[in-house]
Amino acid sequence: MHIYGTKNRTTSFGATDFLRRNDKMAALLPAVMRMACLQKDCADALPPMFGQCDVLSFEDAQLVLAVPSSAMAAKLKQQLPKLQFALHKRGWQINGIKLKVQVTRSIEPVVHTRTLVLPETAVDAFDTLGDTLAPTAQNASLIAALKAMAAKRRGPSSA
Repeated sequence: MHIYGTKNRTTSFGATDFLRRNDKMAALLPAVMRMACLQKDCADALPPMFGQCDVLSFEDAQLVLAVPSSAMAAKLKQQLPKLQFALHKRGWQINGIKLKVQVTRSIEPVVHTRTLVLPETAVDAFDTLGDTLAPTAQNASLIAALKAMAAKRRGPSSA
């Protein structure tokens, strides 16, 4: 079972499987699933720009949403009547919605760098281009860059 709002499905399935297997934790599963359904219904009712908002709690007909910034909270306040109406239509008895700004530390995206691999014919073509350009003052830095790039791509063994 996938818990809405989790970043990857494997984590979600692992969490629900753990809750099912552990006797003491199994009692939490209905509450977790209820909050997950509420989170999904909120996400469906709100525009996509509010995708970073999360349900913090839902007690005594009071819904508390976590918002990542005060600017987003100001924008979301304008959407609260629409959200409350949409949730009422889906069967949630909500008398009020509160927003709580919780600045979360964003996880740095993993940057995968690739090494450019040029075929030997391309390296030869750049080297030949460096040889055929007129040796003027304007071309000097371009010729040097072409020669350096070709030498770097060929490596020390073919120098």
